[in-house]
Amino acid sequence: MVVIKKLAEAAVQSSDIDKALYDKFNVKRGLRNGDFTGVLVGLTNIGNVVGYEKDAEGNTIPVHGRLYYRGYEITDLTRGFQAEGRHGFEEISYLLLAGKLPTKEELAEFDAIIKVEQELPFSLSKNLILSLRGRNVMNMLARTVLGLYTLDKDAEDYSPENLVKQSISLIARFPVIVAYAYFAMRHSFQHRSMVIRHPRPDLSLAANFLYMLKGDKFTALEAEILDLALVLHAEHGGGNNSTFTTRVVSSAQTDTYSSIAAALGSLKGELHGGANMKVIGMMNDIKQNVKDWKDEAEVEAYLQKLLRKEGYDCSGKIYGIGHAIYTLSDPRCVLLKEKAGALAKEAGMEDEFNLYQAVERLAPEAFYKFKGGQRKTIAANVDFYSGFVYKCIGLPEELYTPIFAIARVPGWAAHRIEEVTSSSARIIRPAYKSVTNQRVYVPMQKR
Repeated sequence: MVVIKKLAEAAVQSSDIDKALYDKFNVKRGLRNGDFTGVLVGLTNIGNVVGYEKDAEGNTIPVHGRLYYRGYEITDLTRGFQAEGRHGFEEISYLLLAGKLPTKEELAEFDAIIKVEQELPFSLSKNLILSLRGRNVMNMLARTVLGLYTLDKDAEDYSPENLVKQSISLIARFPVIVAYAYFAMRHSFQHRSMVIRHPRPDLSLAANFLYMLKGDKFTALEAEILDLALVLHAEHGGGNNSTFTTRVVSSAQTDTYSSIAAALGSLKGELHGGANMKVIGMMNDIKQNVKDWKDEAEVEAYLQKLLRKEGYDCSGKIYGIGHAIYTLSDPRCVLLKEKAGALAKEAGMEDEFNLYQAVERLAPEAFYKFKGGQRKTIAANVDFYSGFVYKCIGLPEELYTPIFAIARVPGWAAHRIEEVTSSSARIIRPAYKSVTNQRVYVPMQKR
């Protein structure tokens, strides 16, 4: 319709803001400083992300990335449960919620509650999930989370005990909801069979998720690496888009389900939780256009083509390379890559894994050449290998971002509890400066 086109053109024109005005009024666009570091807007006890240091003159010094959960470095945490030959997501969830590592007895009690909460009420699975018609699992997940509100008689209870109870319930239920939503989606729009499996009490959350999707057709290594991926995505400080969304919404004293649904809306975006899908798309494009995957000169030449906006989506980006905070390395990427090689071998995808490694190795130099010798320290981020890992496991692409959501629930929940219960809490209300000139009203007959 002509009127829609005219309205759209007017909306875009009236929405544009000259970038120079941000400098003029000292406004931090995207809440980023001039050196792309984040503007400090809050304090937290939960997560800490370290990708650089500052010298005495205030210059940024790149360092190997470190990620801390409640003061514990992520590498130490993963090495701990891996050395004991067990899955760690439940333990990490406890840590994020409680602020301390559980004892053996405390973890057993926590696991027992999760096993109970995994069993969804019949009305929830039948009416809120299986009957949903949706083309995107993330949207179906958000609608189901909002639907959980109606089943919770204490939905508006903000006591610490109830907040923890709601948090554990969401941690337990997310994998089940995602699995059911996926089968409902593919049944409705792909005309494929509906498969419903009930969670098994003898399996971890990661293994249960694979069981509900694949039955018994998954390996111990697949379950181990999915558990690792969940651990690595569980928390990433208060400043990432979805966690910040959780805190903003929670600061207004809304209910838990509305807060988590808002976070899901943020995570769905391709610049956040959907980033691994862009990596997969880019790598598929590289595989189709690079004849010899082992020819690094040919690979680098195509990376230059991507940077010139001549390949894939013509964005000029090499997806999965670079991060807002990490410089020399992303510890999540390092830990995931350590296991990815063995998984690729098991799945018969070693050649593709080697191509990923080549792109990771060649991308920084490609950036350097493209910028005309302007050196910038960049490295692969966790999104670079996460999609590949899920592909090796045999998971459908429609689940890549929902898996991120499953992982991040403990972090969101912990930040919500901190935001709601802290004695220093205050509604988050930053300012926007209007740059529109004042105008005089014109009567209809004179327009």
